[in-house]
Amino acid sequence: MVTSTRCDLERARAVAESVTDPELPVLTLADLGVLRDVELTADGGVVVSITPTYSGCPAMREMRSDLTDRLHEAGFAEVEVRTVLDPPWTTDWISEAGRRKLADYGISPPGAAPRRPAGPVPLTLAPPRPQARCPRCGSPDTERVAQFSSTACKALHRCRACHEPFEHIKEI
Repeated sequence: MVTSTRCDLERARAVAESVTDPELPVLTLADLGVLRDVELTADGGVVVSITPTYSGCPAMREMRSDLTDRLHEAGFAEVEVRTVLDPPWTTDWISEAGRRKLADYGISPPGAAPRRPAGPVPLTLAPPRPQARCPRCGSPDTERVAQFSSTACKALHRCRACHEPFEHIKEI
């Protein structure tokens, strides 16, 4: 019989926390807030829970595969990756370290996620656009050039002060 220990849990958690996002490789899944939980089963297996940034996120398959591969490489024979949809992920789950890494990489980190009341979601036809700050010069004088950028969760902006284009993580 295999007995899991606290040391195994800490080691499994450290491995899972080090896996990077396939679309934003400067961030780990922990930085991004996608990694929700790491547990050990009684027989020494590892169960990792992750939440997608949005329901159609194409990177989920790669995240599951990377987590499974890294934990197998670390010596964990049984690995299960579960998808947790409730509560839904928000950009507020990005850690402060993750926000610094994004800015250092030239991607404008998101501001506070919009707050929604409980119950039915009100329909707004013209939501206010979030103000993205330029990650290069820090100017708030920016404009959105395109709703989508290299991934669906980023928009393309341009700084009016330094004239450099940059990506911004959308607030969700």
